Amino acid sequence: MFTTLGLAARSVRQRPGRFLATLLSAFLGAAIIMTFNAMHDTAAGSGVDGTSADTLTTAASVVGGYGTLLVFFAVASTLTVNVRQRTDEINLLRTAGATPGQIKRMVVGESVAVALAGALLAIGPAALGGAVLLDVFKDSGQVAGSVDYSFGPIALLSGIDVTLAAAAGAAFLAVRRVTREAAGTRRGRRGTRRFLSWAALVLGAASVCSTFAMKATDPALMAAPAYGAILLSVGLALVSTGLLRSVLGRAEPLLTALTGASGYLGVRNMRQRASQLSGVLVPLILFTAMATATLYMQTVENDTIKASGLTRSTEDKNLETLNLTVVGIIVVFACVMLINSLYADTAARVREFGQQRLAGATPAQILGTVAVEGAVLTVTGVFFGTLAALAGILPFTAVRTDGLLPDRGLGIWITVVAIAGTATMVTGLLTARRGLRVPAVDAVTLAA
Repeated sequence: MFTTLGLAARSVRQRPGRFLATLLSAFLGAAIIMTFNAMHDTAAGSGVDGTSADTLTTAASVVGGYGTLLVFFAVASTLTVNVRQRTDEINLLRTAGATPGQIKRMVVGESVAVALAGALLAIGPAALGGAVLLDVFKDSGQVAGSVDYSFGPIALLSGIDVTLAAAAGAAFLAVRRVTREAAGTRRGRRGTRRFLSWAALVLGAASVCSTFAMKATDPALMAAPAYGAILLSVGLALVSTGLLRSVLGRAEPLLTALTGASGYLGVRNMRQRASQLSGVLVPLILFTAMATATLYMQTVENDTIKASGLTRSTEDKNLETLNLTVVGIIVVFACVMLINSLYADTAARVREFGQQRLAGATPAQILGTVAVEGAVLTVTGVFFGTLAALAGILPFTAVRTDGLLPDRGLGIWITVVAIAGTATMVTGLLTARRGLRVPAVDAVTLAA
C-alpha cells in the first residue's frame, strides 16, 4: 500500500505537467461548488429572513447540483485522456510485475492528490466569489441588505468531498478500462454505456413530455423541459463514439470530394480514434444542449412576462439569475473540458504527424487534416446537442406561449455554435502547429 502511494507521489513530482489539466478541472469545480454552497452557510446564519433564506438555498441547491454533474464530467474527461496516454507506461508496469490492483491504486492516488491540491487552492477564490455572489443578490433585491456573508463547513466539505469523489471515481474507471484492454477483457463496458444511455434518454423524454401536463402559469414549468434536455444530452454523450462513427460513414464521400487528401486522411484518422474523440464530443454536446435550451427558455419567459404587462416577481428574478449563472458555469466547464481533451489528444499525435511528414505529407496537409477533424467534431456535437435542446425548447414554448418556436430567431444558437466551433478549431490547430515544429525524425524517435 505504502509502496503504491509512494509511486503515485513520485509520478506527480517527476512529471507535474501531465496533471495540469486535472488540477485546473478540480480547481474550477471546487471553486464553483464552494462558491454556491457558501449560500447555504449564509442562509443558516442568524437574523436571515425567510425570503432571503429561500433565495440563497435555492441558488445553492440548483447550481450546486449542476456544478456537481459538471465537475464529474470535467474531471472524468481529463483523467480519461491522461490515463489513455499512459497505456504504454501501464503495460510496462504490468510486465515488470505490478498487479492491476496496484496500478489502480497508484493512478487513483495520483488523481486524488492532484484533486485535493486543486480543491485547496480553490478555497480563497471561492470565498471571494461567494461574497461577490451575495452582493449580486442584494443589488437585485433578492436578498436583504442586512444579511451577513458566511463561508463555512458546508461550502468547504461539499467542495472538497465532491471533487475528491469525482477524481477517485473517474480515475478508477479510466484505469480499469486500460488494464482490461491490456488483458483483453473489455467485457460489459459497451453494454453498460448503452444501458445508461437508454436510461438517460427515456428519463429525458419522460421529463420533456411531462411539460404538456403542466399549466402555462406553473412556477415549475421550466424545470421539466430543462432537465429533460439535460438528460437527453447526457444520453447522447454516452454513445458519442457510435454517433461519430455513424456521421463519418455518411460524410466521408462529401469530405473527400470537397477537401481531397486532407478530408480522406481526416476521416480515416477519426475512425481509428473514435473512442478517444468521444472525450471531445461529450463537452460539445452538453454545452450546446444546455446553453441553447436554458437561454432560449429564459428569453421566452422574459418576453412572455413583458408582453403580459406584469412586473417581474422576486421568484422570476431568482430564476433568471440562476439560469444565467448556470449557463456561465456550463460555458466555463465545457470550454475547459473541450480544450483539455482536444489539447491532450492532439499533443499526443506528435509521432503520428512525424510519420506522415516522413511519408511525404506537407505541414499544410496535416493542418488541413486537423481542420477537417475539428469541423466534423463541431458539426457532430452541435447537431446532437441542438436536437436535445429543441426537445426541451419546443414543449416549453408551446405550453408557455401557445406558439412553437421562440421569437428571438437564431441569434442565441449562432452564438453558442460560434463559441463551440472557435474553441474546437483554435485549440486543435494551434496544438497541431506546435507539434509540427518538432523535426519529423525527432518526433518519431522521441515518441517511440
